[in-house]
Amino acid sequence: MYFSRFLSLHALWVTVSSVIQHYPSVWGHYDVCKTQIYTDEGKIWDYSACQPEAIDMMKYVKVNLDPPNITCGNPPENFCGMGNPYMCNECDATIDELAHPPELMFDAEGRHPYTFWQSTTWKGYPKPLQVNITLYWNKTIELTDNIVITFESGRPDLMILEKSLDYGRTWQPYQYYATDCLDAFNMEPKSVRDLTQQTVLEIICTEEYSTGYMANSKILHFEIKDRFALFAGARLHNMASLYGQLDTTKNLRDFFTITDLRIRLLRPATGEIYVDPHHLTRYFYAISDIRVVGRCKCNLHATGCREENKKLLCECEHNTTGPDCGKCKKNYQGRPWSAGSYLPIPKGTANICMPSISSIGTSPKHDRIWPNISSLGVSNPNQVTPKLGLSTVSSVQVAVPKRDCECFGHSNRCSYIDVLSTFICVSCKHNTRGQHCELCRMGYYRNVSAKLDDENVCIANVCDNELQICLNGGTCEKNVRCLCPPTYTGVLCEKPSCEGNSEACNTGQRALTLPCLILLLPLIAPLGLSGFFLF
Repeated sequence: MYFSRFLSLHALWVTVSSVIQHYPSVWGHYDVCKTQIYTDEGKIWDYSACQPEAIDMMKYVKVNLDPPNITCGNPPENFCGMGNPYMCNECDATIDELAHPPELMFDAEGRHPYTFWQSTTWKGYPKPLQVNITLYWNKTIELTDNIVITFESGRPDLMILEKSLDYGRTWQPYQYYATDCLDAFNMEPKSVRDLTQQTVLEIICTEEYSTGYMANSKILHFEIKDRFALFAGARLHNMASLYGQLDTTKNLRDFFTITDLRIRLLRPATGEIYVDPHHLTRYFYAISDIRVVGRCKCNLHATGCREENKKLLCECEHNTTGPDCGKCKKNYQGRPWSAGSYLPIPKGTANICMPSISSIGTSPKHDRIWPNISSLGVSNPNQVTPKLGLSTVSSVQVAVPKRDCECFGHSNRCSYIDVLSTFICVSCKHNTRGQHCELCRMGYYRNVSAKLDDENVCIANVCDNELQICLNGGTCEKNVRCLCPPTYTGVLCEKPSCEGNSEACNTGQRALTLPCLILLLPLIAPLGLSGFFLF
Protein backbone atom coordinates (compact mmCIF):
# COMPACT_ATOMS: atom_id res chain seq x y z
CA MET A 1 0.00 0.00 0.00
CA TYR A 2 2.78 2.41 0.94
CA PHE A 3 4.64 1.58 -2.24
CA SER A 4 1.60 2.31 -4.42
CA ARG A 5 1.08 5.59 -2.54
CA PHE A 6 4.72 6.48 -3.18
CA LEU A 7 4.27 5.78 -6.87
CA SER A 8 1.21 8.01 -6.94
CA LEU A 9 3.09 10.87 -5.27
CA HIS A 10 6.00 10.37 -7.62
CA ALA A 11 3.72 10.49 -10.67
CA LEU A 12 2.11 13.67 -9.32
CA TRP A 13 5.51 15.29 -8.82
CA VAL A 14 6.62 14.41 -12.34
CA THR A 15 3.43 15.89 -13.75
CA VAL A 16 3.73 19.11 -11.73
CA SER A 17 7.41 19.45 -12.61
CA SER A 18 6.74 19.05 -16.31
CA VAL A 19 4.03 21.69 -16.16
CA ILE A 20 6.22 24.13 -14.22
CA GLN A 21 8.97 23.76 -16.79
CA HIS A 22 6.64 25.21 -19.40
CA TYR A 23 6.14 28.35 -17.29
CA PRO A 24 9.62 29.60 -16.47
CA SER A 25 10.24 32.85 -14.67
CA VAL A 26 10.16 35.57 -17.28
CA TRP A 27 13.61 36.89 -16.37
CA GLY A 28 15.05 33.89 -14.55
CA HIS A 29 18.64 34.17 -15.75
CA TYR A 30 21.69 36.42 -15.45
CA ASP A 31 21.71 36.31 -11.64
CA VAL A 32 25.51 36.15 -11.21
CA CYS A 33 27.88 39.01 -12.06
CA LYS A 34 31.14 37.12 -11.61
CA THR A 35 32.51 33.74 -10.62
CA GLN A 36 35.97 32.58 -9.64
CA ILE A 37 37.69 30.18 -11.98
CA TYR A 38 41.06 28.47 -11.74
CA THR A 39 43.81 28.86 -14.33
CA ASP A 40 47.51 28.07 -14.47
CA GLU A 41 48.15 31.46 -12.84
CA GLY A 42 45.71 30.81 -10.01
CA LYS A 43 42.20 32.09 -9.26
CA ILE A 44 40.76 34.80 -11.50
CA TRP A 45 37.33 36.40 -11.93
CA ASP A 46 35.14 35.41 -14.84
CA TYR A 47 32.60 38.19 -15.50
CA SER A 48 29.12 37.84 -16.99
CA ALA A 49 26.07 40.02 -17.62
CA CYS A 50 23.77 40.20 -14.59
CA GLN A 51 20.53 41.80 -13.43
CA PRO A 52 18.45 42.06 -10.23
CA GLU A 53 15.48 39.79 -9.66
CA ALA A 54 11.97 41.02 -10.46
CA ILE A 55 10.07 42.36 -7.45
CA ASP A 56 6.78 44.06 -6.55
CA MET A 57 7.64 47.65 -7.43
CA MET A 58 4.57 49.00 -5.62
CA LYS A 59 6.45 48.56 -2.32
CA TYR A 60 8.65 51.49 -3.33
CA VAL A 61 6.22 53.66 -5.27
CA LYS A 62 5.27 57.24 -4.61
CA VAL A 63 1.94 58.57 -5.87
CA ASN A 64 0.72 61.99 -6.93
CA LEU A 65 -2.87 62.94 -7.81
CA ASP A 66 -3.93 65.79 -10.04
CA PRO A 67 -6.05 67.66 -9.11
CA PRO A 68 -4.82 67.20 -5.53
CA ASN A 69 -8.30 67.61 -3.98
CA ILE A 70 -9.89 64.92 -6.14
CA THR A 71 -10.07 62.30 -3.34
CA CYS A 72 -13.51 61.95 -1.78
CA GLY A 73 -14.34 62.74 1.84
CA ASN A 74 -13.50 66.41 2.22
CA PRO A 75 -16.27 67.41 2.62
CA PRO A 76 -18.07 64.11 3.31
CA GLU A 77 -20.32 62.88 0.52
CA ASN A 78 -22.46 59.92 -0.46
CA PHE A 79 -21.76 57.60 -3.39
CA CYS A 80 -24.07 54.98 -4.82
CA GLY A 81 -23.82 51.74 -6.75
CA MET A 82 -23.85 51.68 -10.52
CA GLY A 83 -26.48 48.94 -10.68
CA ASN A 84 -28.63 50.36 -7.87
CA PRO A 85 -28.59 54.16 -7.46
CA TYR A 86 -30.42 53.81 -4.12
CA MET A 87 -27.74 51.61 -2.47
CA CYS A 88 -25.37 54.25 -1.13
CA ASN A 89 -22.43 54.64 1.28
CA GLU A 90 -20.55 57.57 2.74
CA CYS A 91 -16.99 58.79 2.17
CA ASP A 92 -15.58 60.84 5.05
CA ALA A 93 -11.86 61.66 5.26
CA THR A 94 -12.07 62.32 9.03
CA ILE A 95 -13.17 58.76 9.87
CA ASP A 96 -10.68 55.94 9.13
CA GLU A 97 -13.37 53.38 8.34
CA LEU A 98 -14.99 55.73 5.81
CA ALA A 99 -11.86 57.31 4.31
CA HIS A 100 -10.41 56.28 0.94
CA PRO A 101 -6.93 57.90 0.62
CA PRO A 102 -4.55 57.20 -2.34
CA GLU A 103 -2.30 54.79 -0.40
CA LEU A 104 -5.14 52.26 -0.34
CA MET A 105 -4.48 51.65 -4.05
CA PHE A 106 -1.41 49.60 -3.11
CA ASP A 107 -1.81 48.60 0.52
CA ALA A 108 -1.13 45.10 1.80
CA GLU A 109 -4.81 44.09 1.71
CA GLY A 110 -4.73 44.29 -2.07
CA ARG A 111 -8.14 43.67 -3.58
CA HIS A 112 -10.08 43.61 -0.34
CA PRO A 113 -13.25 45.58 -1.14
CA TYR A 114 -13.01 47.79 1.96
CA THR A 115 -9.59 49.25 1.12
CA PHE A 116 -9.60 51.37 -1.99
CA TRP A 117 -8.95 54.89 -3.16
CA GLN A 118 -11.96 56.79 -4.39
CA SER A 119 -12.46 60.06 -6.21
CA THR A 120 -15.24 62.58 -5.66
CA THR A 121 -18.44 61.87 -7.53
CA TRP A 122 -19.37 63.53 -10.81
CA LYS A 123 -21.33 66.25 -9.10
CA GLY A 124 -19.80 68.86 -11.45
CA TYR A 125 -21.34 67.28 -14.56
CA PRO A 126 -21.28 68.18 -17.48
CA LYS A 127 -17.78 69.40 -16.65
CA PRO A 128 -15.46 66.38 -17.22
CA LEU A 129 -14.44 64.31 -14.22
CA GLN A 130 -10.76 63.66 -14.94
CA VAL A 131 -7.89 62.47 -12.76
CA ASN A 132 -4.18 61.96 -13.36
CA ILE A 133 -2.59 59.33 -11.09
CA THR A 134 1.20 59.48 -11.36
CA LEU A 135 3.34 56.63 -10.01
CA TYR A 136 7.05 57.35 -9.69
CA TRP A 137 10.09 55.63 -8.23
CA ASN A 138 13.00 58.04 -8.80
CA LYS A 139 14.60 55.08 -10.56
CA THR A 140 14.65 53.52 -13.99
CA ILE A 141 12.66 50.27 -14.01
CA GLU A 142 12.34 47.39 -16.47
CA LEU A 143 8.85 45.90 -16.50
CA THR A 144 8.72 42.11 -16.37
CA ASP A 145 5.02 41.32 -15.96
CA ASN A 146 1.60 42.74 -16.81
CA ILE A 147 0.49 46.02 -15.26
CA VAL A 148 -2.81 45.21 -13.53
CA ILE A 149 -5.31 47.79 -12.21
CA THR A 150 -8.30 46.63 -10.17
CA PHE A 151 -11.27 49.00 -10.01
CA GLU A 152 -13.89 48.88 -7.27
CA SER A 153 -16.07 51.11 -9.40
CA GLY A 154 -16.74 50.13 -12.97
CA ARG A 155 -13.77 50.29 -15.30
CA PRO A 156 -13.54 53.75 -16.87
CA ASP A 157 -15.14 54.48 -20.23
CA LEU A 158 -12.02 56.39 -21.30
CA MET A 159 -8.46 56.00 -20.03
CA ILE A 160 -4.90 56.44 -21.23
CA LEU A 161 -1.88 54.69 -19.71
CA GLU A 162 1.28 56.76 -20.22
CA LYS A 163 4.97 56.27 -19.46
CA SER A 164 7.96 58.51 -18.92
CA LEU A 165 11.63 57.71 -19.39
CA ASP A 166 12.93 61.00 -18.00
CA TYR A 167 11.37 61.20 -14.54
CA GLY A 168 8.16 62.88 -15.65
CA ARG A 169 9.59 65.63 -17.82
CA THR A 170 8.02 64.18 -20.96
CA TRP A 171 5.31 61.57 -21.48
CA GLN A 172 4.32 59.16 -24.21
CA PRO A 173 1.25 56.93 -24.50
CA TYR A 174 1.53 53.25 -23.60
CA GLN A 175 -2.04 52.22 -24.44
CA TYR A 176 -5.50 53.72 -24.98
CA TYR A 177 -8.67 52.28 -23.43
CA ALA A 178 -12.19 53.19 -24.56
CA THR A 179 -15.68 51.87 -25.05
CA ASP A 180 -15.43 53.26 -28.60
CA CYS A 181 -11.84 53.75 -29.81
CA LEU A 182 -12.80 55.28 -33.13
CA ASP A 183 -15.07 57.87 -31.55
CA ALA A 184 -12.82 58.68 -28.58
CA PHE A 185 -9.33 58.63 -30.09
CA ASN A 186 -9.88 58.22 -33.83
CA MET A 187 -8.15 54.84 -33.65
CA GLU A 188 -9.25 51.44 -34.87
CA PRO A 189 -9.77 49.08 -31.93
CA LYS A 190 -7.11 46.41 -31.54
CA SER A 191 -6.02 43.73 -29.14
CA VAL A 192 -2.50 42.78 -28.14
CA ARG A 193 -3.22 39.51 -29.96
CA ASP A 194 -3.29 41.51 -33.21
CA LEU A 195 0.38 42.48 -32.77
CA THR A 196 3.32 40.76 -34.44
CA GLN A 197 7.07 40.86 -33.95
CA GLN A 198 7.20 43.65 -36.49
CA THR A 199 4.45 45.72 -34.80
CA VAL A 200 5.20 44.94 -31.14
CA LEU A 201 6.05 48.61 -30.46
CA GLU A 202 2.74 49.85 -31.86
CA ILE A 203 0.59 51.91 -29.50
CA ILE A 204 -2.94 50.52 -29.69
CA CYS A 205 -6.44 51.39 -28.46
CA THR A 206 -8.35 48.51 -26.94
CA GLU A 207 -12.04 48.12 -26.07
CA GLU A 208 -11.53 44.90 -24.09
CA TYR A 209 -11.38 46.55 -20.67
CA SER A 210 -13.91 49.38 -20.94
CA THR A 211 -17.26 47.61 -21.13
CA GLY A 212 -19.46 45.83 -18.63
CA TYR A 213 -19.97 46.18 -14.90
CA MET A 214 -19.76 42.83 -13.16
CA ALA A 215 -17.80 41.39 -10.26
CA ASN A 216 -15.34 39.72 -12.64
CA SER A 217 -14.96 42.72 -14.95
CA LYS A 218 -13.10 45.09 -12.65
CA ILE A 219 -9.57 44.29 -13.82
CA LEU A 220 -7.66 46.18 -16.51
CA HIS A 221 -4.35 45.00 -18.01
CA PHE A 222 -1.42 46.35 -19.91
CA GLU A 223 -0.06 43.14 -21.37
CA ILE A 224 3.71 42.78 -20.99
CA LYS A 225 3.87 38.99 -21.14
CA ASP A 226 1.80 38.78 -24.31
CA ARG A 227 4.35 41.02 -25.98
CA PHE A 228 7.19 38.87 -24.65
CA ALA A 229 5.41 35.83 -26.08
CA LEU A 230 5.79 37.21 -29.60
CA PHE A 231 9.49 36.31 -29.29
CA ALA A 232 9.59 33.66 -26.56
CA GLY A 233 6.53 31.62 -27.50
CA ALA A 234 3.08 31.36 -25.92
CA ARG A 235 4.43 29.84 -22.70
CA LEU A 236 7.63 31.89 -22.69
CA HIS A 237 9.67 28.71 -23.09
CA ASN A 238 12.18 30.25 -25.52
CA MET A 239 13.63 33.05 -23.40
CA ALA A 240 16.90 32.93 -25.33
CA SER A 241 15.06 34.32 -28.34
CA LEU A 242 13.60 37.17 -26.25
CA TYR A 243 16.98 38.05 -24.77
CA GLY A 244 18.50 38.13 -28.23
CA GLN A 245 15.75 40.42 -29.52
CA LEU A 246 16.12 42.77 -26.55
CA ASP A 247 19.77 43.16 -27.50
CA THR A 248 19.34 43.52 -31.23
CA THR A 249 15.90 45.06 -31.92
CA LYS A 250 16.03 48.84 -31.82
CA ASN A 251 13.93 50.44 -29.05
CA LEU A 252 12.55 47.09 -27.83
CA ARG A 253 14.24 47.22 -24.43
CA ASP A 254 13.27 50.88 -24.02
CA PHE A 255 9.64 49.96 -24.68
CA PHE A 256 9.57 47.94 -21.44
CA THR A 257 11.56 50.55 -19.50
CA ILE A 258 10.03 53.35 -17.42
CA THR A 259 10.81 55.87 -14.70
CA ASP A 260 7.17 56.90 -14.15
CA LEU A 261 3.66 55.70 -15.02
CA ARG A 262 0.64 57.93 -15.40
CA ILE A 263 -2.95 56.69 -15.34
CA ARG A 264 -5.17 59.28 -17.00
CA LEU A 265 -8.79 58.68 -16.05
CA LEU A 266 -10.83 60.68 -18.58
CA ARG A 267 -14.42 59.47 -18.13
CA PRO A 268 -15.87 57.25 -15.38
CA ALA A 269 -17.92 54.16 -16.06
CA THR A 270 -21.48 55.10 -16.93
CA GLY A 271 -22.88 51.71 -17.87
CA GLU A 272 -25.00 53.33 -20.54
CA ILE A 273 -24.81 55.71 -23.47
CA TYR A 274 -26.06 58.78 -21.60
CA VAL A 275 -25.25 60.12 -18.17
CA ASP A 276 -28.20 60.26 -15.79
CA PRO A 277 -28.04 63.82 -14.37
CA HIS A 278 -30.42 62.87 -11.54
CA HIS A 279 -28.08 60.22 -10.10
CA LEU A 280 -24.58 61.71 -10.45
CA THR A 281 -23.45 60.00 -7.22
CA ARG A 282 -23.20 56.78 -9.28
CA TYR A 283 -20.26 58.13 -11.30
CA PHE A 284 -16.77 58.15 -9.76
CA TYR A 285 -13.44 56.33 -9.87
CA ALA A 286 -12.36 53.78 -7.26
CA ILE A 287 -9.17 51.67 -7.40
CA SER A 288 -8.42 48.91 -4.88
CA ASP A 289 -5.13 47.60 -6.30
CA ILE A 290 -2.36 48.46 -8.77
CA ARG A 291 0.21 45.81 -9.59
CA VAL A 292 3.55 46.70 -11.19
CA VAL A 293 6.26 44.03 -11.27
CA GLY A 294 9.72 44.86 -12.54
CA ARG A 295 13.37 45.20 -11.70
CA CYS A 296 15.77 48.02 -11.19
CA LYS A 297 17.48 48.81 -14.46
CA CYS A 298 21.20 48.37 -13.83
CA ASN A 299 22.37 47.98 -17.44
CA LEU A 300 23.28 44.31 -16.74
CA HIS A 301 25.93 45.37 -14.22
CA ALA A 302 24.26 44.37 -10.90
CA THR A 303 22.21 41.65 -9.24
CA GLY A 304 21.02 43.75 -6.32
CA CYS A 305 19.03 46.94 -5.75
CA ARG A 306 18.75 48.65 -2.37
CA GLU A 307 16.71 51.50 -0.94
CA GLU A 308 18.79 54.39 0.37
CA ASN A 309 17.38 57.76 1.46
CA LYS A 310 14.04 56.70 -0.03
CA LYS A 311 15.66 56.02 -3.40
CA LEU A 312 16.37 52.75 -5.17
CA LEU A 313 20.01 52.29 -6.13
CA CYS A 314 21.72 49.50 -8.04
CA GLU A 315 24.48 47.64 -6.19
CA CYS A 316 26.86 47.98 -9.09
CA GLU A 317 29.50 45.45 -10.14
CA HIS A 318 31.94 45.36 -13.07
CA ASN A 319 33.70 48.53 -11.82
CA THR A 320 30.61 50.62 -12.62
CA THR A 321 28.78 53.18 -10.51
CA GLY A 322 25.73 55.46 -10.52
CA PRO A 323 22.02 54.87 -9.79
CA ASP A 324 21.73 52.70 -12.94
CA CYS A 325 25.42 51.58 -13.06
CA GLY A 326 25.57 54.00 -15.99
CA LYS A 327 29.20 55.06 -15.77
CA CYS A 328 32.64 53.74 -14.89
CA LYS A 329 34.11 54.20 -11.44
CA LYS A 330 36.98 56.58 -10.92
CA ASN A 331 40.27 54.98 -11.98
CA TYR A 332 38.38 52.48 -14.16
CA GLN A 333 37.93 54.56 -17.29
CA GLY A 334 40.38 52.73 -19.51
CA ARG A 335 37.68 52.43 -22.15
CA PRO A 336 34.26 54.02 -22.64
CA TRP A 337 31.42 52.74 -20.47
CA SER A 338 29.06 50.27 -22.11
CA ALA A 339 25.96 48.44 -20.95
CA GLY A 340 26.18 44.68 -20.60
CA SER A 341 24.74 42.42 -23.26
CA TYR A 342 22.44 39.38 -23.05
CA LEU A 343 24.46 37.80 -25.85
CA PRO A 344 25.94 35.28 -26.19
CA ILE A 345 23.44 33.08 -24.37
CA PRO A 346 23.53 32.04 -21.54
CA LYS A 347 26.10 34.26 -19.77
CA GLY A 348 26.02 37.34 -21.95
CA THR A 349 28.86 39.88 -22.11
CA ALA A 350 29.77 41.89 -19.02
CA ASN A 351 31.55 44.80 -20.77
CA ILE A 352 33.32 45.64 -17.53
CA CYS A 353 35.04 48.97 -17.02
CA MET A 354 38.79 48.58 -17.43
CA PRO A 355 41.51 50.18 -15.28
CA SER A 356 42.56 53.57 -16.57
CA ILE A 357 45.92 55.25 -16.94
CA SER A 358 46.96 57.15 -13.82
CA SER A 359 46.67 60.89 -14.28
CA ILE A 360 49.20 61.64 -11.53
CA GLY A 361 51.94 63.87 -12.91
CA THR A 362 54.97 65.96 -11.92
CA SER A 363 56.28 69.33 -13.00
CA PRO A 364 56.70 69.80 -16.76
CA LYS A 365 60.50 69.55 -16.52
CA HIS A 366 60.39 66.15 -14.89
CA ASP A 367 57.48 64.33 -16.55
CA ARG A 368 57.45 60.62 -15.82
CA ILE A 369 55.45 57.62 -16.93
CA TRP A 370 53.47 56.35 -13.93
CA PRO A 371 52.23 52.79 -13.51
CA ASN A 372 48.69 52.12 -14.55
CA ILE A 373 45.91 51.08 -12.18
CA SER A 374 45.87 47.31 -12.23
CA SER A 375 42.81 45.13 -12.07
CA LEU A 376 43.64 44.29 -8.44
CA GLY A 377 43.75 47.87 -7.17
CA VAL A 378 45.59 51.16 -7.43
CA SER A 379 49.32 50.85 -7.94
CA ASN A 380 51.63 52.68 -5.56
CA PRO A 381 51.93 56.23 -6.97
CA ASN A 382 55.44 56.49 -5.51
CA GLN A 383 56.64 53.54 -7.53
CA VAL A 384 57.87 54.61 -10.96
CA THR A 385 58.44 52.33 -13.90
CA PRO A 386 61.73 52.53 -15.82
CA LYS A 387 61.97 55.90 -17.51
CA LEU A 388 63.08 54.53 -20.89
CA GLY A 389 65.17 57.63 -21.22
CA LEU A 390 62.10 59.85 -21.52
CA SER A 391 62.29 61.77 -18.26
CA THR A 392 63.94 64.77 -19.89
CA VAL A 393 61.53 65.05 -22.80
CA SER A 394 58.96 67.58 -21.62
CA SER A 395 56.35 66.72 -24.23
CA VAL A 396 56.01 63.13 -23.05
CA GLN A 397 53.28 62.84 -20.43
CA VAL A 398 50.69 60.52 -19.01
CA ALA A 399 47.20 61.25 -20.35
CA VAL A 400 43.75 59.75 -20.54
CA PRO A 401 43.90 56.80 -22.95
CA LYS A 402 42.69 57.43 -26.46
CA ARG A 403 42.20 53.76 -27.30
CA ASP A 404 42.34 50.44 -25.51
CA CYS A 405 45.58 49.15 -24.05
CA GLU A 406 46.53 45.98 -25.95
CA CYS A 407 49.17 43.70 -24.45
CA PHE A 408 47.88 40.35 -25.73
CA GLY A 409 47.21 39.25 -22.16
CA HIS A 410 50.86 39.48 -21.09
CA SER A 411 50.37 42.64 -19.00
CA ASN A 412 47.52 44.46 -17.32
CA ARG A 413 49.31 47.79 -17.09
CA CYS A 414 50.01 50.45 -19.71
CA SER A 415 51.32 53.98 -19.95
CA TYR A 416 50.17 56.45 -22.56
CA ILE A 417 52.79 58.61 -24.34
CA ASP A 418 51.07 61.70 -25.64
CA VAL A 419 53.77 62.86 -28.06
CA LEU A 420 53.59 59.49 -29.84
CA SER A 421 49.80 59.10 -29.36
CA THR A 422 50.19 55.51 -28.31
CA PHE A 423 50.39 53.07 -25.42
CA ILE A 424 53.39 51.25 -24.00
CA CYS A 425 52.75 48.02 -22.13
CA VAL A 426 54.41 47.92 -18.71
CA SER A 427 55.97 44.83 -17.09
CA CYS A 428 55.34 42.28 -19.83
CA LYS A 429 55.09 38.72 -18.54
CA HIS A 430 55.59 35.28 -20.07
CA ASN A 431 59.07 36.20 -21.38
CA THR A 432 57.65 38.85 -23.72
CA ARG A 433 58.70 42.44 -24.38
CA GLY A 434 57.89 45.29 -26.74
CA GLN A 435 55.31 48.04 -27.07
CA HIS A 436 52.44 45.52 -27.01
CA CYS A 437 54.35 42.59 -25.43
CA GLU A 438 54.49 41.20 -28.94
CA LEU A 439 58.23 40.35 -28.98
CA CYS A 440 60.32 37.80 -27.06
CA ARG A 441 62.98 38.61 -24.48
CA MET A 442 66.63 37.97 -25.23
CA GLY A 443 67.32 34.25 -25.03
CA TYR A 444 63.69 33.35 -25.87
CA TYR A 445 62.21 32.63 -29.25
CA ARG A 446 58.82 32.95 -30.85
CA ASN A 447 56.74 29.79 -30.75
CA VAL A 448 55.35 29.90 -34.27
CA SER A 449 52.64 27.38 -33.39
CA ALA A 450 51.22 29.64 -30.66
CA LYS A 451 49.09 32.74 -31.01
CA LEU A 452 50.26 36.09 -29.68
CA ASP A 453 48.01 35.84 -26.62
CA ASP A 454 49.29 32.36 -25.69
CA GLU A 455 51.33 32.17 -22.47
CA ASN A 456 53.78 29.89 -24.30
CA VAL A 457 54.36 32.28 -27.20
CA CYS A 458 58.03 32.74 -26.12
CA ILE A 459 60.03 29.55 -25.16
CA ALA A 460 63.70 28.59 -23.99
CA ASN A 461 63.97 25.75 -26.31
CA VAL A 462 63.99 26.76 -29.93
CA CYS A 463 63.16 23.26 -31.14
CA ASP A 464 62.46 19.73 -29.96
CA ASN A 465 61.04 16.56 -31.38
CA GLU A 466 57.54 16.95 -29.86
CA LEU A 467 56.10 20.47 -30.09
CA GLN A 468 58.72 22.67 -31.69
CA ILE A 469 59.56 20.56 -34.70
CA CYS A 470 61.95 21.85 -37.34
CA LEU A 471 60.03 22.18 -40.61
CA ASN A 472 60.81 21.44 -44.25
CA GLY A 473 63.45 18.79 -43.52
CA GLY A 474 65.32 20.73 -40.85
CA THR A 475 66.89 18.97 -37.87
CA CYS A 476 67.01 20.13 -34.24
CA GLU A 477 70.48 20.57 -32.77
CA LYS A 478 70.62 20.40 -28.96
CA ASN A 479 67.25 22.16 -28.68
CA VAL A 480 68.86 25.52 -29.48
CA ARG A 481 68.63 25.76 -33.27
CA CYS A 482 67.28 24.15 -36.40
CA LEU A 483 69.74 23.08 -39.09
CA CYS A 484 67.84 24.03 -42.25
CA PRO A 485 68.29 22.78 -45.84
CA PRO A 486 69.68 25.41 -48.26
CA THR A 487 66.25 26.30 -49.65
CA TYR A 488 64.73 27.27 -46.26
CA THR A 489 65.57 29.60 -43.40
CA GLY A 490 63.97 30.93 -40.21
CA VAL A 491 63.97 29.75 -36.62
CA LEU A 492 62.10 26.57 -37.53
CA CYS A 493 63.05 26.53 -41.21
CA GLU A 494 59.60 27.91 -41.94
CA LYS A 495 60.65 30.54 -44.53
CA PRO A 496 61.79 29.94 -48.11
CA SER A 497 65.42 30.95 -48.55
CA CYS A 498 66.09 34.03 -50.70
CA GLU A 499 69.10 32.38 -52.41
CA GLY A 500 68.68 33.00 -56.11
CA ASN A 501 65.81 35.38 -55.47
CA SER A 502 67.20 38.88 -55.28
CA GLU A 503 63.74 40.48 -54.98
CA ALA A 504 62.97 38.50 -51.84
CA CYS A 505 66.25 39.59 -50.28
CA ASN A 506 65.94 43.22 -51.34
CA THR A 507 64.15 44.74 -48.40
CA GLY A 508 65.08 48.29 -49.32
CA GLN A 509 65.11 51.07 -46.78
CA ARG A 510 63.02 50.04 -43.82
CA ALA A 511 60.67 52.44 -42.06
CA LEU A 512 61.65 53.58 -38.59
CA THR A 513 59.55 51.49 -36.20
CA LEU A 514 58.05 52.72 -32.95
CA PRO A 515 60.31 50.56 -30.69
CA CYS A 516 63.37 51.95 -32.49
CA LEU A 517 62.03 55.47 -32.10
CA ILE A 518 61.57 54.98 -28.36
CA LEU A 519 65.14 53.71 -27.98
CA LEU A 520 66.46 56.68 -29.96
CA LEU A 521 64.62 59.29 -27.92
CA PRO A 522 67.31 59.57 -25.18
CA LEU A 523 69.91 60.25 -27.87
CA ILE A 524 67.99 62.89 -29.75
CA ALA A 525 66.40 64.54 -26.68
CA PRO A 526 69.25 67.10 -26.25
CA LEU A 527 68.74 68.12 -29.91
CA GLY A 528 65.03 68.81 -29.36
CA LEU A 529 62.18 66.86 -30.90
CA SER A 530 61.34 69.54 -33.44
CA GLY A 531 64.67 69.16 -35.17
CA PHE A 532 64.39 65.39 -35.31
CA PHE A 533 61.07 65.22 -37.10
CA LEU A 534 62.30 67.05 -40.21
CA PHE A 535 61.89 65.01 -43.39
